[in-house]
Amino acid sequence: MNQILPAAAAAKDGTAIRRGIQARAESGDILGAIAFGQAANRSIRDPLVEQTLVSLRATAFPALRLAAVKATPAAALDPFPGLDGVPEIAAADLTAEILAGAILHHGSLLVRGLLDRADAIRLRHDMDRAFEARAAFVAGTPVEQTTPWYARVEDNNAPGVSRPFVENFDGIWTADSPRILYTLIEHFTRNGILGLVGDVLGEPPTLSIGKSTLRRVGRDVGTDWWHQDGAFLGAGIRTVNIWLALSECGQDAPGLDVLSRRVPDIVPTGTDGAHFGWSVGRAMVDRLCADGARIVSPVFAPGDALLFDQMMLHCTGVRPHMTQTRWAIETWMFAPSTFPMEQLPLVL
Repeated sequence: MNQILPAAAAAKDGTAIRRGIQARAESGDILGAIAFGQAANRSIRDPLVEQTLVSLRATAFPALRLAAVKATPAAALDPFPGLDGVPEIAAADLTAEILAGAILHHGSLLVRGLLDRADAIRLRHDMDRAFEARAAFVAGTPVEQTTPWYARVEDNNAPGVSRPFVENFDGIWTADSPRILYTLIEHFTRNGILGLVGDVLGEPPTLSIGKSTLRRVGRDVGTDWWHQDGAFLGAGIRTVNIWLALSECGQDAPGLDVLSRRVPDIVPTGTDGAHFGWSVGRAMVDRLCADGARIVSPVFAPGDALLFDQMMLHCTGVRPHMTQTRWAIETWMFAPSTFPMEQLPLVL
């Protein structure tokens, strides 16, 4: 991404910042316009700046794709040889090599404290405001009053995504909440996760509008929907999903059930009692477990994250005794050269 101009730090007025963004974009430097706006907005947190940035990010992919370094990363060694289960690491010890190796050889990596606990809890409260704003918008409140918590990004009726499906199952697209998207990008930039994921992918990561979601679910959420996202994203892409917990979950609130090993191929879908054409029936999962895999249900604290790619077989983990609600954010990042365009790219 282009160098942020020094003037960004001195800009205090939202109108002036938006003019600066527009001037850079109109000159053809759309990546520079995004970088300028992201930096300049830190001191004022202007709702219209944040909404403008979402719109720009949704149109900037051609520029990023031209700038991307299309390098396939080398196969990573196993950083957890002999481990039977989900590998776990503290955020301070996380490296691109460990992440790539854990995903390749074990299917996923549990990172404790990827986000500071206090920051995760603040994001949880922000998510509640986004859900309240969405409810107001659906009830007829104009978007000018629901911004920055809820303002729908243009989806152009893309066939590969469905806002209604997400929202009917306790979710909101992250891109539909300009304030939360801005904050999340700030966190992932400051803690180095964007650069680290870029090293794993071999290119600057691009977020998916259709796959990146704010999720607030209780015990009545649909369960046993086992799936690999590669079944509809494609097996040949390069991606990392950051499943970030914003509340305690996996014990008294729904968490994730994951297979304890990497599945090298897309397993059959729509069979063995599967709920959807893209999901995997429980009998199929049981056969994989009989072959040596096992189901693991991590317990998460606010700020913990599970990182995995499109091959990881998983589902929401719900138990009859669970009575609490779970808050989490899924952030799917892709290498631009392999981006599944039906999922709508959003430049970071």
